[in-house]
Amino acid sequence: MQGAFREHVDAFRRCGCEAMEVRTREELDEVAALAIPGGESTAITKLLRSFGLWEALLKRGAEDLPILATCAGVIVLARGIVGSDQVSLGLLDVAVRRNAYGRQVDSFETELKIEALGTEPVPAIFIRAPIIESVGPKVEVLATYREKAVLVRQGRILAATFHPELTADLRLHQYFLEMAEGKR
Repeated sequence: MQGAFREHVDAFRRCGCEAMEVRTREELDEVAALAIPGGESTAITKLLRSFGLWEALLKRGAEDLPILATCAGVIVLARGIVGSDQVSLGLLDVAVRRNAYGRQVDSFETELKIEALGTEPVPAIFIRAPIIESVGPKVEVLATYREKAVLVRQGRILAATFHPELTADLRLHQYFLEMAEGKR
């Protein structure tokens, strides 16, 4: 609906997966997995509500729908947003701080070591990214940057505070697809 959704669709298609944009409850009911992209979390939240997807997403999430959340998507899924009264779905047991690395001009690229994706570093683009301040007991931290979690997994939810969809590296999307299929 808002943010880097086209880039996710393209990444999934390059992984050999059928991918579509979701804007209605009926389309949400059709998908076997979902990506909530980076963008602007308050805009995404308002659009989910205005398109009638908020409750449907809560229901599907409770039914164990595999979800990949990136950047703003992590904020939308979080149980809490530190320093904000913004509403979130609460499907992911993390507390996040919005725009924690700074403003747009403070955006940066780095490489991360993610054991689950192999020995080669993974390119990571952080754009006004949130920081995961705390994780619940069922959340597994898969990668950190400056001692803060930047990639976490809770059951069938995979959440990255960076933008893997903006790189040519498909390993994170492939990992998510394997996770969604029950292979991980």
